[in-house]
Amino acid sequence: MRLAPDTLHHLPPQVERFGYDRDAQALGIVHFGIGAFHRAHQAWYADRAMAAGDEGWAISGVSLRSTDVAAQLNPQGGLYTLTERSGNAANSRVIGAVREVLFAPEQHEAVVARIADPACHIVSFTVTEKGYARAADGSLDFAAARQSFYPLLGEALARRRAAGLAGVTLLSCDNLAHNGAVLQRLMSEWIEAEAPAVADWFEHYCTCPSTMIDRIVPRSGGEDLDDLEARIGLRDEGAVFTERFSQWVIEDRFAGSRPRWGRHGVQLVADVAPYETAKLRMLNGAHSLLAYCGLEAGYRFVHEAVADRRLRELATRLMIEEALPSIKPAPGQDLHAYADQLLTRFADPALRHRLDQIAMDGTQKIPQRWLDTAIDCVRTGRRCDAIVAGLAAWLRHIEQGTAVDDPHGETLVALAQGEGRAALVAHCFDGAGGRAPLWPGYTRLLPLLR
Repeated sequence: MRLAPDTLHHLPPQVERFGYDRDAQALGIVHFGIGAFHRAHQAWYADRAMAAGDEGWAISGVSLRSTDVAAQLNPQGGLYTLTERSGNAANSRVIGAVREVLFAPEQHEAVVARIADPACHIVSFTVTEKGYARAADGSLDFAAARQSFYPLLGEALARRRAAGLAGVTLLSCDNLAHNGAVLQRLMSEWIEAEAPAVADWFEHYCTCPSTMIDRIVPRSGGEDLDDLEARIGLRDEGAVFTERFSQWVIEDRFAGSRPRWGRHGVQLVADVAPYETAKLRMLNGAHSLLAYCGLEAGYRFVHEAVADRRLRELATRLMIEEALPSIKPAPGQDLHAYADQLLTRFADPALRHRLDQIAMDGTQKIPQRWLDTAIDCVRTGRRCDAIVAGLAAWLRHIEQGTAVDDPHGETLVALAQGEGRAALVAHCFDGAGGRAPLWPGYTRLLPLLR
């Protein structure tokens, strides 16, 4: 029997569930990229807000590339369970915040209509770094943008303006430095080219706050779903599994109303940058280091890699000696305690966070996770041996050509195997050989790799 609104009564009492009337909740949030992370993080916060009495914050999820999540959640009325794991403990809750999942390539009009509806106040995003369709110089790649959210959002904003409606808050929840500012700049580029009449309205009535998000959400597999079914008595194809820890820091700059997230642990601040930088350079930087070095050492999971003394020391060095001095903390932000907390979280075997999941899309992740820290090290005369070790492991990952999941993977593997490492490094950093560099602005780091 499958989880659904009419089967909830079959759940055992130890499974928590929402207590609000789902059908009475307006669709106040449209979310692009409704994968496991969103369901374990932002949707979980929306669920908690509505359970506490906030109204009108149900979520319309949008998938851009695959029907998988729609197939998982729509037959279940949008319901799914979130299971928090720690050690041998596992606590599950049914999340009611998601009402539907739309597949954009087949439901273009429905997506536009949801955003253009007066009930919608927030459009949020977890589309990964590559979903923002940035060219190598940081500008909008219009060819790639046409396959992302830009046409849908641009059309919807034009309808809102024409109807005299309020603007919306565009809330990026992806691991991008200054993600709100990046989203605002790229969306402005799209609007100026494709809908110039909307440009002034967008600038004056919509906002793009920056955010920092933190919760480890491993990719779930069939064994996870089978174990959950045995424990709760219902099959949940949309289940997500995560850690108990969760953090969300948002620049308090909304275009209109929002849930009272501050009552549920969300930090609403004037400046997200210190939290964002710490997360990218310390958590994400250490994760990527453990991923490439751990895979090379034959490990599959983060907890295995961090149990290796050499890799744990590398990750610690990256966080404490290389990344931490590059960050100006916010008042009360203890970065040494943060590093200790991260190592404890990484070591939890209950999460089973796969290294190959973290290793995906390296060309999109490495600049903000490693290179910005390395530039600061070079500028101030500090060593960055851990980052250099990580880069070397990533280069070998490309050279081996196996399990490379990256938007530039095919090109890079062919280049490495055909012309060698020097050509690969040049393509990444300085565009030698007539190629545009993947990472312009980081040529000062080339001596570290020679």
